[in-house]
Amino acid sequence: MPRWDTAQPALAGVVSAVVGYASSFAVVLAGLRAVGANPAQAASGLLVLCTGIAVLAVGLSLRYRMPISIAWSTPGAALLVATGANAGGFPAAVGAFLVCGALIVLAGLVPWLARAIDAIPRPIAGAMLAGVILSLCAAPVRAVIDVPELAIPVVLTWALLMRFARRWAVPGALAAAVVAIAVSGVDGGLSQASLRPAPVFTMPEFTVTALISLALPLFLVTMAAQNVPGMAVMATYGYPVPLRAVLVTSGAATMVAAPFGGHALNLAAITAALTAGPDTHPDPARRWTATVALGLGQLTLGLGAGLATALVLLSPPVLVIAVAGLALIPALGSSLASAVTEPEGREAAVVTFVVTASGMTVLGVGSAFWGLVAGGLTALLLHRRRLPAPVAPAGPVTAGVTGRGD
Repeated sequence: MPRWDTAQPALAGVVSAVVGYASSFAVVLAGLRAVGANPAQAASGLLVLCTGIAVLAVGLSLRYRMPISIAWSTPGAALLVATGANAGGFPAAVGAFLVCGALIVLAGLVPWLARAIDAIPRPIAGAMLAGVILSLCAAPVRAVIDVPELAIPVVLTWALLMRFARRWAVPGALAAAVVAIAVSGVDGGLSQASLRPAPVFTMPEFTVTALISLALPLFLVTMAAQNVPGMAVMATYGYPVPLRAVLVTSGAATMVAAPFGGHALNLAAITAALTAGPDTHPDPARRWTATVALGLGQLTLGLGAGLATALVLLSPPVLVIAVAGLALIPALGSSLASAVTEPEGREAAVVTFVVTASGMTVLGVGSAFWGLVAGGLTALLLHRRRLPAPVAPAGPVTAGVTGRGD
């Protein structure tokens, strides 16, 4: 029985690592490439992110005996795709990653900053995230039109697995993409590619436009779409996560990973649901071993970063983005729901969504920042101070009639 008690959460952790990696590594690589990384720099970024996840997940879980799952910021990677290259190229993006990590550390050290992020209206935060990932989620449609022989099997595989084995939908779509690429006869790339993962150092540069259009939105998206939901998921299963320790360590790890291409590390949300729930182990006190296994699994998968990058480079770009878009469709649905569910603030959320999804660039600053600005100004403009209920004029008291307060 003790062996099974150990094996059950360990297996859950390994499965979570495989699902988490396969579901979104294409988004990470696409994001790094979009902001100017070459193949070696993109593979380096994937490697250091996996290493950071392993170190944090194992260290925090052993320290606090909780299933504290760590992940890279998938919404942050989608933001990189939407933002694109800045004037300073990849070094400017690395500088933005470094600043994002510093802001996460600051949020852990200064409690009011974390509370301020949490105070961003949910409709506006959800609308910004939805606007960021909308173009990615439309990529499967473009792929079906541009490369139907490759994209249709991928989309059908994803749809069938969403119906019968939801957890494996995106990994299955990725496997279908690999098979489609192999059948199509694309060759030569793997033999010429460097499959050995190696960290590549990039000297960071700091530009005003990159800080405003990339560092600040990346910080906000990572906090609002990853750390806050991650806390909520853990609280659902009864785990009081040490937020300060998580923010300081994940921010510091982001700063260490940034010069090697890592964009952001944070609390996991979806993976947390896989490792912290009762399916992992009946005893909540034993579930922390699942995140130790998750960390070790991520480290192992990170050693294949060179191969993963080479496979992505072999694929038509639209197909890679299509797989990433399929992975983000559930996130788009939940973001849109949080944006428009509450009538109050709906107009501000719609303005945020429209401006962010437009992809506009003003003064070198991307649309995610302007979406937040436009949504915030709209919320202030349409805000109506609630007036107290009118009080009925005093009059003769009628027998048997009492006020509403009785």
